[in-house]
Amino acid sequence: MHFSKIRLVGFKSFVDATELLIEPGLTGIVGPNGCGKSNLVEALSWAMGETSAKRMRGGEMDDVIFGGTSNRPARNLAEVVLSIDNTRHDAPKPYDTNDEIEVVRRIERGEGSGYRVNGREVRARDVQLLFADAATGAQSPAIVSQGRVSAIISAKPGDRRGLLEEAAGIAGLHSRRHEAELRLKAADANLLRLEDVLATLGAQLESLKRQARQASRYRRLSDHIRRAEAVVLHLRWQAARSEREAAEERLRIAELAVADHTAAALAGGRARDEAADELPALRQSDAEAAAELQRLVHARQALEAEERRIAVAHDAAARRLTQLAADIVREDELAADARTALATLEAERAALGAAQAQEAEAQSLAAAALDAARSEVATLEAELTRRTEEVASVEARRAALITRRAQAAERERRLAERQAELARQQLALEADAISAERTAAAAASVTTAEAEFEASRAAAETAEQALRAAEAAEKAARAPLDTAESRRAKLRTEAQALGELLAAASDRRFPPILDSIQVAPGFEAALGAALGDDLTAPLDAAAPVHWHALTDYDATLALPGGTTALAAQVIAPPALARRLAQIAILDDGANAEEIQATLQPGQRLVSRDGGLWRWDGFRRAAGTPTAAAQRLRQRNRLAEIEATLATCDRDCETVGQIFAAAQLATRQHGEAERRARDLARHALGVLAEARN
Repeated sequence: MHFSKIRLVGFKSFVDATELLIEPGLTGIVGPNGCGKSNLVEALSWAMGETSAKRMRGGEMDDVIFGGTSNRPARNLAEVVLSIDNTRHDAPKPYDTNDEIEVVRRIERGEGSGYRVNGREVRARDVQLLFADAATGAQSPAIVSQGRVSAIISAKPGDRRGLLEEAAGIAGLHSRRHEAELRLKAADANLLRLEDVLATLGAQLESLKRQARQASRYRRLSDHIRRAEAVVLHLRWQAARSEREAAEERLRIAELAVADHTAAALAGGRARDEAADELPALRQSDAEAAAELQRLVHARQALEAEERRIAVAHDAAARRLTQLAADIVREDELAADARTALATLEAERAALGAAQAQEAEAQSLAAAALDAARSEVATLEAELTRRTEEVASVEARRAALITRRAQAAERERRLAERQAELARQQLALEADAISAERTAAAAASVTTAEAEFEASRAAAETAEQALRAAEAAEKAARAPLDTAESRRAKLRTEAQALGELLAAASDRRFPPILDSIQVAPGFEAALGAALGDDLTAPLDAAAPVHWHALTDYDATLALPGGTTALAAQVIAPPALARRLAQIAILDDGANAEEIQATLQPGQRLVSRDGGLWRWDGFRRAAGTPTAAAQRLRQRNRLAEIEATLATCDRDCETVGQIFAAAQLATRQHGEAERRARDLARHALGVLAEARN
């Protein structure tokens, strides 16, 4: 593979299309400082997959796009085309069959960059593997920048190993191995998630089994119900059949009665014929009797109608009396409930009044108790730290003494053996008739060696004690460092969470006026209750709903007595000046209901706990949460955390310096202890030689 040419469009200072041929041999670029020589090398690295904006001498990757000058506008697009001659077909697969390889990297401002190899879109990883297999790449030592030679000379063995691996052409294998490891880890994570899913599906299966059992029970109960209904219908059918048979019997009896009445009618007909002769005489009396009968019938009908009307009226009156009695009972119960509720409300009102009267005292007592508890906790923590340090020191001394006792026992055993050996040697020497001068000289050497050994042993023990003290000091210094770092980590985590929460709730196109407001701590609920959702409107006039700054009134209405202006606790844009000038904060001990009656049009009265009383009679109970108040509290908490973080950073730096000094002292005492041990061992060897 051989780089044949490079083409740049819109990359840094190359605003126009520029093509550079890279002929075989050495290609040099000469020019004054600032003419763009380094930009060509950076374009080469960028096209080979460089992902670090710092290596491109920028803050972000969009900085490689031409940023414009006073005479030329900025560009939104940059492209670098790298042509590779592959006539020898030594490129990695699958590009080894192409005579020429063209690698294109293109970036759009705000959209990121993309890669194409021979006109086909690929990943950045594919491009990096292509050049890694060819023993080159964006991080290749073949690209020697300023200071690179000295860095290679002073490189660590690990970095030199990377150079050798790239020279051997196996850097791509390491990249592929790393990618395979990432895929295996992802597969393990997927297996874990699959196990979780299987567990979830198992729980769902158990739930479905329970539902199936319930459905089966429902079907059985439905069958029982249907059979019971069938039995009831059968019983009804039997009752209806019995009723029909009884009706047929009654019909038969009625037919017999009709036959009897027919016979009677025939007898009556004969009697009529007989009485026909007497009819003219009786007709007159019959007419008179008929008239009398008609009168009596009408009278009877009238009496029956009157009787029915009286019965209906009597039933209605009875029902009305029953309803009235029930209404009276219900009204008595409602009245009793109302009296009970009134008594309960009066008791609660009295209790609330008493609790409100004692609230300030209770808060002061609780604050005093909290301060006392905090001081006691601090004292106990200091005592615990001291006791822990004492226990650690005692344990260290105990371990050192145990070790020294074992060493002393071992030395005593060796000395006893040596004494016996010396006694045997003395007897042998006396037998060999050694001269007194040699014996005296050897004894003096032994005495001198013993003195040196005792001195070196004492020095080693002193160094060991100093090392134990330094280790105890290091352990004591580590605890406040861990505490400070833990507190700083918690504050940073909380600050990051609050920052993300505030950023997520803010409209990037039209930021709300709430982001431009600073309110004193403790007044967030008051401002949120006073302005409410109006704080979400932006200042941008392009927004459909926005705030617009107006000049102040010539004469501003004075706020009522017993209040202070909320504007004194708020730093806000001028657009809120009119609104804030008519918002009052309720002073401690003032009666909000009395002050509300004196509010002028447009004025509002708020309390620190979120209560609202408006001039038009509108009220909002204290303690009602609002999104604006919550956001203001979050912003104030973020500012407080940022201020506390600065102090924590200084504390961590101070404690870290103390811990570093303790670590350095521990290392120094450790080295001194090792040197003293070496000297003691050397003195012991000299003593052994002298004794010999």
